Amino acid sequence: MAADAPLARYNAKRNFKASPEPEGRRARRRAKALAFVIQKHWASHLHYDFRLELDGVMLSWAVPKGPSYDPAKKQMAIHVEDHPVSYNAFEGSIPKGHYGAGKVIIWDRGTWEPVGNARDGMKNGKLVFHLHGEKLAGLWELVRISKPGQFKQDHWLLFKKRGDAWARPHREYDVITALPDSVIEQPLGLAEDREPRGRAPRDAAPDLSQARRAALPQTLTPQLAMLATTAPADGDWVVESKFDGYRLLARVSAGKARLFTRQGNDWTAQLQPVATALQALKLGAGWYDGEIAMLGDNGLPDFNRLQNAIDKHRSEDIVYFLFDLPFHAGLDLRAVPLRSRRAALQQLLEGKPGDRIRFSPELPAAPAQMLAAACQLGLEGVMLKRADAPYVSKRSDTWLKLKCQRRQEFVVAGFSDRSNSPGEVGALLLGYHEGGRLRSAGWVGTGWNTAQGRELHQLLKKLETKTPQLDPAELEPGRWTKRKRGAERWVKPTLVVEVSFGEWTPDGHIRHASFRGVRTDKPPASITREENTAMTPPASRKTATVITHPDRVIDESTGLRKIDLVHYYESVADWLLPHLKARPVSLVRAPQGIAGPLFFQKHSEAKMPGVVDLDAALWPGHEPLLEIHTLKGIVSAAQMNVVEFHTWNAKIGKIDQPDRIVFDLDPGDGVRWPQLQEAARLMHTLLDELGLQSWLKTSGGKGLHVVVPLAPKLDADAVKAFSKAAVEHIAKAIPQRFVAKSGPANRVGKIFIDYLRNGHGQTTAAAFSARARPGMGVSMPVAWEQLDTLKSGAHWTVKTAREYLSFAGGDDPWAGYWKARQTLAAAVKRLQSA
Repeated sequence: MAADAPLARYNAKRNFKASPEPEGRRARRRAKALAFVIQKHWASHLHYDFRLELDGVMLSWAVPKGPSYDPAKKQMAIHVEDHPVSYNAFEGSIPKGHYGAGKVIIWDRGTWEPVGNARDGMKNGKLVFHLHGEKLAGLWELVRISKPGQFKQDHWLLFKKRGDAWARPHREYDVITALPDSVIEQPLGLAEDREPRGRAPRDAAPDLSQARRAALPQTLTPQLAMLATTAPADGDWVVESKFDGYRLLARVSAGKARLFTRQGNDWTAQLQPVATALQALKLGAGWYDGEIAMLGDNGLPDFNRLQNAIDKHRSEDIVYFLFDLPFHAGLDLRAVPLRSRRAALQQLLEGKPGDRIRFSPELPAAPAQMLAAACQLGLEGVMLKRADAPYVSKRSDTWLKLKCQRRQEFVVAGFSDRSNSPGEVGALLLGYHEGGRLRSAGWVGTGWNTAQGRELHQLLKKLETKTPQLDPAELEPGRWTKRKRGAERWVKPTLVVEVSFGEWTPDGHIRHASFRGVRTDKPPASITREENTAMTPPASRKTATVITHPDRVIDESTGLRKIDLVHYYESVADWLLPHLKARPVSLVRAPQGIAGPLFFQKHSEAKMPGVVDLDAALWPGHEPLLEIHTLKGIVSAAQMNVVEFHTWNAKIGKIDQPDRIVFDLDPGDGVRWPQLQEAARLMHTLLDELGLQSWLKTSGGKGLHVVVPLAPKLDADAVKAFSKAAVEHIAKAIPQRFVAKSGPANRVGKIFIDYLRNGHGQTTAAAFSARARPGMGVSMPVAWEQLDTLKSGAHWTVKTAREYLSFAGGDDPWAGYWKARQTLAAAVKRLQSA
């Protein structure tokens, strides 16, 4: 018992017969590095549990707002009871009524190194340490701010220390928003492994040995970037944000600044406040290269605001981000490597007052990872620049504009050992199913660290087989490169992995692939080649895939913009698509925002890439119906101001035979939310008594949807007749609660269960669809057990739904829905005899 004394408080608060949490036992001292873990915990309030291993236990703090890479963000951290080391692997739900009840996911994990003596640090209230995690890295500090005994639990602050390449302003990168999910569900590998190799320390002196004396030229043509679709596989690249603004070069001479566009137009007069701010810094004569932007209320660049500011000659709030220094102080620096030019520029700006002129910082991760974060944060993308490259006045491949990457699951068909390390995976042979055959998609050899390489090797050894499972045509001579030929070890294709890549080659292989993680929620047989299309960029650009008017506000009550809705639909596409595929879809469009006129569209009226016209024979006498079965279709619909997606109750293959019934619980005036919850429970009970399983979802508006999956056997008239009879039965049995007639006058103080949605051609808002109502609620599938916790039919919104789904993980409350194949024969008889 003495050895477990530090965990006495932990054990006393928990009932391990009811809670899945591990019992507290002090770990034996280990030789390997100390562990840290951050668990995202949705208890009474969302918070982050920050834990550091020391002396066989996990020192623990509750951090309500989570960590930030911004040293200025000093986050409150409440020191709580020590946890056992075994808690580091805990993900799951703590039952209601127990201490800490709620969902827990592992948000980050890795190792930590104290600076100095950690025990003294805890005693003195100041702990400085390095983190080596999948999301967090660099130097951090915990400092106690309360006096001993002042509070029941000591108050500390957690913050990022300055002075390393990981520190960066919150407005440019919010790690909490960018990476919300479990690292168990979506492994990232060590953040430091994604760091560009050979990065010079931030405070290293710039190497200007290749500079030469030169007079300051009157004009300068800027270097331009090439558009790239994939991140470079190697090389030392500087990664920067791609600002949604205007390129601007500044010539400073004799203390005066003149501002020029990339075409050489003098914009000093239009941007005099910017020029004045630059002059006030007294940086010295030179050419300064950068981009101007206006920041929105969320701290992100807002191109529409920038245009308005310039058009209206209101440039006081424009920010000038500087990223290069081609000339300075009588020196031509163009032959100096980029990293040294940037270091010289950063040193000039350090300690200068004001916030109008800023240095464009290097982003602290590899290009592909930062691109994903940039897309999620709503940035235009990222810029990649060769760290050793000179400045050239032309478009060059040493500067790249990177947008988004393709990404999908594959089955593993084989693997090779890592050279000189046979216990690690060197590369994975990927495959996908097509026409009953297992086709090769090529190899992936990057994206995992040493530990993951060993874990993959152990997994695959158990699946190893002497006979390749690939289609025989895939094994013909010439299909493999000489480097791989003979190195493959075949496995049964049951392991599913997620891989990001640049493009498909003509012979059906992927290029520039990077391993993202193992997927345990995808059946191997379901893995096929997905449509070869890149994700639509999340910010405006002048191409065929432009998101026009991205900053148009579509909901005045929340300030949500069109681009926010696009980002939402991008982020939930994997959940939404199963509810759209193979069903006719109708679209609710809001060209002027949800407060303006709404249009309900069932047929082609405007060309939307990825929105497919169906065979006109499906609905004789009408124009072709529409279907959406790809991310491209969802995003292009959102680009055309679609807010809501509604689907039929029948699939395309059996268009006249519904495969579901929808009971829409629609409250009349005066109905309170608890009455609607009670109504849902009563409907659930009735369906149970009729022998029918049902599933629940919020409507995203005022009501709830109760959905009954069916085997498609009866026509729409028969299904509608049954749903009408069921509604009439419950309205007759409980007339004080329900009414079977539609119309506002009939349902004052009562609930109309809308059975009319079950007629042929009728539609219902799809699961995960947003709703064109103030607040932008979302229709969310939930378990019946969650009913009592719901606050309204719009319990989740466009702003909150994705965060909730980060906790859902693989727990699909509708998992059984997809397998249920019920018929109505017995239910009809029971209802008739009731």
